[in-house]
Amino acid sequence: MTRLVEHLQSRYFLAANRLNSRSARQRIVAYVESYDDVFFWRTVLQQLETPKRYFEVMLPDKMGRLERGKKAVLMHVLSNRLGKAMIACVDADYDVLRAGHGTTSSQLLSNPYIIHTQAYAIDNMLCYAPSLHNVCVAVTLNDSRVFDSEAYLQQFSRIIYPLFVWNIWCYRENCYNRFTMTDFLRTIELGNFKLGAAEQSLQNLQRKVDRKVKELQQDYSYGIAGVQSLKEELAQLGVTPDNTYLYIQGHHLQEKVVVPMLKRICDFLVNQRQQDISRKSLHAQQRHNELKSYNHSTETISSVLKRNTGWLQSPQYQAILKQLHQIFP
Repeated sequence: MTRLVEHLQSRYFLAANRLNSRSARQRIVAYVESYDDVFFWRTVLQQLETPKRYFEVMLPDKMGRLERGKKAVLMHVLSNRLGKAMIACVDADYDVLRAGHGTTSSQLLSNPYIIHTQAYAIDNMLCYAPSLHNVCVAVTLNDSRVFDSEAYLQQFSRIIYPLFVWNIWCYRENCYNRFTMTDFLRTIELGNFKLGAAEQSLQNLQRKVDRKVKELQQDYSYGIAGVQSLKEELAQLGVTPDNTYLYIQGHHLQEKVVVPMLKRICDFLVNQRQQDISRKSLHAQQRHNELKSYNHSTETISSVLKRNTGWLQSPQYQAILKQLHQIFP
């Protein structure tokens, strides 16, 4: 009985010491835009935690009421509350690429305590091309490579790049109402994705983009030189013809480009695995049990994408860390 009491006391003091150790560390609040952002920024910020500091990721609140969105997060900038004990973690959107044109863009570029995603949004990071094969494996438990999603997104990026630059130029020149982001996204719409017709889909996209670029060059001939100069400036910010997909609107990228592609790939891989099980099963009962076990083990694309951390290998993640290390060396 005595040993049991001593054991319980030991566990109690160990837990108490852990609590005291945590309370002795500096608490740094990191405000984010939405619930979906919490896990992403927790993954980033835990890399900077030390015995002397830890981060708590949360949504902002106003008068005790939770708020969501970039505007709500940046309200803390206006009240001068940000600093080494409180940071804002937001999507970059177009604000970084606009280079100070607009209030929000100026805030992101001038305030060191506003940390941004480098890519357009968290959605883009979750769709980091080199990680998508692993996403398919996690969804289907099938490691066959039936489609090169990385090469597909690279080719998609190269096609839309000239039009993307024109879109940024329009935003910088305050003539975005003549070629809005909505117009840009409508032009680069791919339509229904099919594994066997991916190249044809990209060829159709190339024709649409070429027509729109030609139209913009005719309407804004005075901007051609500026667009060419902008390409060089964007390259300094990390935007290249090969990775443009990371800088377009994240929701469009995920819902209109990546998820339809992943769904076709995963459907194929699941069917392939199910046929393999049926072919190798010795009898009907084994087939039934194996298929049931396999189907129970597969996951949904959306759930796996939310947990995807393949972007930790990306240059954009390294840029986020560099930004953070300037505040927390």
